[in-house]
Order: sequence, then C-alpha cells, then structure tokens
Amino acid sequence: MKTRLKEILLVFVIITQVQISIAQGALDSLFVLPDSVTAFSIENLYASLLEYHPIVKQTQLLSDMAKQEVRMARGAFDPKLETRINLKEFDNKEYYNKWVTSFSIPVWFPIDPKIGIEQNTGNYLNPENSLPTNDNYRQLFTGISLPLGRGLFTDDRRAAMQQAKLFTQLAEAEQIKLINKILLDAAKDYWQWYFSYYNYRLMNQSTAIAEEIFRRVKLNESFGEASVIDTVQAKIILQQRLVEQQEAYLEFINTGLKISNYLWDDLLNPLQLSNRVAPVLVQNDGELLALTTLEELTLKAKQNHPELTKLTVKLGQLEVDRKLAAEYLKPKLDLSYNFLNQPLNPSGEFQSFTFLNDYKFGLDFAMPILIRKERSKLAQAKIKIKGTEYERTQAEREIVNQINIIHNQLVNTQGILAQQNSVATNYQKLLNAELTNLRNGESDLFKINIQQEKLIQSQSKLLKLKAEYEKMKATLFWSAGIRNLNFNLN
Repeated sequence: MKTRLKEILLVFVIITQVQISIAQGALDSLFVLPDSVTAFSIENLYASLLEYHPIVKQTQLLSDMAKQEVRMARGAFDPKLETRINLKEFDNKEYYNKWVTSFSIPVWFPIDPKIGIEQNTGNYLNPENSLPTNDNYRQLFTGISLPLGRGLFTDDRRAAMQQAKLFTQLAEAEQIKLINKILLDAAKDYWQWYFSYYNYRLMNQSTAIAEEIFRRVKLNESFGEASVIDTVQAKIILQQRLVEQQEAYLEFINTGLKISNYLWDDLLNPLQLSNRVAPVLVQNDGELLALTTLEELTLKAKQNHPELTKLTVKLGQLEVDRKLAAEYLKPKLDLSYNFLNQPLNPSGEFQSFTFLNDYKFGLDFAMPILIRKERSKLAQAKIKIKGTEYERTQAEREIVNQINIIHNQLVNTQGILAQQNSVATNYQKLLNAELTNLRNGESDLFKINIQQEKLIQSQSKLLKLKAEYEKMKATLFWSAGIRNLNFNLN
C-alpha cells in the first residue's frame, strides 16, 4: 500500500515539476509569443499616434494659426492704393471737384515712399488747392515721410510684426507640450497593458498547474491514497487561481481598450486593438541611466523645455512692449517732403530735380507735458519683465529637480528590479526544494501551495516593476521636455 502511494506521489511530483518549469524560467517563457500573435511595440504606438491621432492633428493647427498671425502683421506693410473724390455742384455751378490718387509702399524702416496725382477744378475752389491750367489742372507728387522722434526705432506695426514672429515660437512650444503629454499618457497606458497582458498569461499558466494538481489529487482520492480534505484544499487553490485569472483577464481587456483610444486610420476612423497583437519590451536601459545622459537631458531641458521656451518667448514679447512704451516717451516729430511735378510732370515729361522749388513740406510736433500715461506703461512693462524672469528661474529649478527625481527613481527601480528578479528565482528554488521534500515524504500539499503562491506573487510583482520602470523612462523624457519623448518619426 505504501509503495503504491509513493509511486502515485512520485508521478504527481514529476508532472507538477514539469508544469511549473514550463511556467517559470525567470519569466522567459512568458515573453515568447505564439506564432499567431504579432508584436506591437511602444514605437509602433508612437508612430501611429503622431501620424493619425486627432489631438496631434489639432496641435498642428497651432502652427497654421501662428502663420496667419505673421501674415496679419505683414498686412501693415502692404502697398496701399488710395483714391479720394470730393465734388460739389449747386445751382448749376460747380463749386469744386477735387480728385487725388496715390500709391504708397510701407517699409520696415519708417521712410514710406509715396507717389500720387491730383486734379482740382471748380468756381469756388480754395486757392491752396488751385493747380496750373497748363497741365489740365493736374499735379504729380512724389515724396517720403519720416518720424524723427517717436516711431523712428520702433512703432506699432513693427512691434506687431515682432510679436507675431514670437507667437510662432510660442505655438511651436505649445505644440511640443501637448504632443508630449498625449505621448506620455499613451506610454503609461501601454506599459499598463504590457503588465496586464503578461500577468494574464502568468495567471493562465498558474491556473493550468492548479487544474493539474486538482486532477491528480482527485485521482489519488479515488484510489484511496489521498484524503477528502486534500481534494478540498486543491479545489480551493484552483478556485482561487480561477478568480485571479478572471481578474487579470478583465484588466487585460480594459487596458487594451485604453490603447484603442490612441489608434486611428488616415480617415480619422477609430481603430480597435486586435487580440492578435501583444506588447513587447526591448531592453536598452544601460545608456539611459548613464550620468552623461542625465547631464545631457538637463542641458536640453534648460535650452528647449516647452515651459521654459514659452516663458522665454513671453519675455521677448514683454521686451517688445517695453521698447514700444519707451518709444512713446519721445515727442512726436514727423517730417514729410513731396516733389511737385518732379522728376515727371502729369504729361509724362522728365524734369530736373530742384529741392527748393516746387515742393510741399510738412512738420508735425506733439508732446504731452507730464507723459504720465506713457511712463506708467513703461513701468508696467518693466514690472512684468521682472516678474516673468522670477517665474522662469523658479520653473527651471523645478524642471531640473524633477529630472533628477525621476532619474533617481529609475536608478533605484533598476536596483529593485535586480533584487526582485533574484527573489523570484529564489522562490523557484524554494518550491523545487519543497517538491523534493514531498518526494521524500517530508512535505505536503499545503506547503507546496504556499510556496507556489509566493512564487506567483513575486513574478507578478516583477512584471509590474518592469512596467513601472518603462513608465518612468517615458516620464523622464517628458520631464526634460524632449520633443516626441525622444521618438523619431522618420
């Protein structure tokens, strides 16, 4: 009888060992995908997201909007064609008929060339508007206007142009910020899906082992070589594994649905994640954790982080406002000079230039006495600049510290991963030792189940640590403000 029991136990131990060895191997077997399953890497997700996701396409509109802002500002420098006609006729008399047409070309430096022709007739025409009769009451004029005081170095139109160009940089920084945020969310969801997928596979293997144990124990009971309580215990373990399997399956399905949120085709039709794809992990962490990498990320963050870029652009915009406010402290002194019928007359004949004959000259001067409004605007601009400088200094410090915090977490997690991998390996050794004791009659099913439970927990925790580690990598690039989280679409 004892020999028969020993033989049955030996068969049970051998089968159990085979099943467990299939499920283990330091998790290597978990990552071997079936031929029917296609690997779907984080790079595949990034590429699809950057190409087709509606939010990414929406951020591209920021660049289009910035281009239109520049275009709008350039409108202040558009050539202008003007025509004015004033006519009065009463009691069968032409009081006056005044017509003037001009063409001006605004330029960056405030010398605005202008050319035009005017024709004035009438019985009651103001003498200053009277024109020679030999040219059919027409006169050609050409000249320039020049501000010598306010507006010489900058003015509203040039300031608007500078602001529009700065807005382009602001839009680009905002675009990088928004895309990086959605990529970070996608990365976190992807690595949660990664954990859920392989944890579900682990639970499937554990359930298969529990089913085999229950079947063997029940078979032993039928031979009278195992007690009813052993069968109950094996069934409880199987039921527990089934519950864990169902919970893992639910999380796997739900995390897969989250990944589907990021999948679209070129026609903006939503795509559903296929059950024939699986997440994969490519190990290349050594370079990432190098000290030089940390220094490089810190330097890039100081130079190109979207938040710092936005504050730098804001400082540039405020500087434009300051210069414009300072310009308004100057008196207004505008000069204009127009040649009359030079070098062409209305008939199209060339004539020599004479600066002191046949010309119109104008001078406009104005200046507030106290200039309180202008001084207040300048003071406000300076205060805003100082406040933004403080804000940028604090933001840079927080960003650099955040990079160091995430990097420290990565280094620490890398050490924990190594320890947890060793823990899982040692639990495997304990389980194997307990199986050996069972073969020698020094253990029982209860102890086997305890060791197997600890092994499963350690393996599941190892999977979770791997996923968390990859999330931290994505967070590190996000903290440094690296465009597309260091992913190159090309």
